[in-house]
Amino acid sequence: MTSDDTQQTVANEAVGQQLKQAREKQGLSVSQVADAQHLRSCIIQAIENADYGQIDSELFLKGYVRAYAKQVGLDGDAIILELNRELEPARLQKERELEANPLVDIERRRRKKRRVAKLLLLVAAIVIIGALVVMFVMPKFSSGAADAEQSATAETEQQASKEASATVSDMQVVSGSGIEPEPSDSVSPEELVKDQIPVVAQTTEPVLAQPPVSGEPSPVLGQLEIVFAGDCWVQVRDAAGNRLASSMKRAGERLDVSGKAPLNVVIGAVDTVKTIRFQGEIVNIGDFPVVNNRSEFTLTI
Repeated sequence: MTSDDTQQTVANEAVGQQLKQAREKQGLSVSQVADAQHLRSCIIQAIENADYGQIDSELFLKGYVRAYAKQVGLDGDAIILELNRELEPARLQKERELEANPLVDIERRRRKKRRVAKLLLLVAAIVIIGALVVMFVMPKFSSGAADAEQSATAETEQQASKEASATVSDMQVVSGSGIEPEPSDSVSPEELVKDQIPVVAQTTEPVLAQPPVSGEPSPVLGQLEIVFAGDCWVQVRDAAGNRLASSMKRAGERLDVSGKAPLNVVIGAVDTVKTIRFQGEIVNIGDFPVVNNRSEFTLTI
């Protein structure tokens, strides 16, 4: 029989039998091997008889077997590989027993429920944070955008008003300059004769201005004064709806307007208003409704 056949035969034998045969070849007894490893003799006998249930754990078993193989001159790594193949059926049996155990199934369900509960708590936290953002953060951004839009509208209206005033002034200058249109090339002789005839200037008698009718009462004017402590858009209209003011005021600026009462006032940023006086008296802006730091109210005499 060759050495390869001998190794194959040994490999097919159980780990305990291989260790026992190697021990007997060296003339060692069970007690001698046990004393060398500081173990009880029953542990060595359990290993040789493949009674691995006598060992506390698989980790200890592999340590004892490796030390035993080294003591009797066998390859420890090869012996451990053989031991793993022997232990595989026992591992599978143990897993099946655990799966069939109702306590294990209950514990598995509990772990699954805990994972689901954690996931639900995370989703609930995200929903609550989103709701808080929508309730408290978004209104501030909306208010700021509305104020900026109102400011831009007011500045656009002012620019348009200035351009319109400049256009009217230019038209008045052109109309009063006295420039006459050049005569057409196709003027008839009769028209030329008429042009040469002097025209007698007609004297227009001055019209005396009529005194104002005393029966109509003069409109009551309201005097409004606002002092600002920060940037604020403000608009004021009189009783006829005419715009008296519509502009962006800076910190430290003052607005003084007067018009036919009652006056309609729109404040874009209430917290930037320092004082309001109407007809010389202090006006408490807290008496009027405020929405998103914006207030609209009417002042009457």
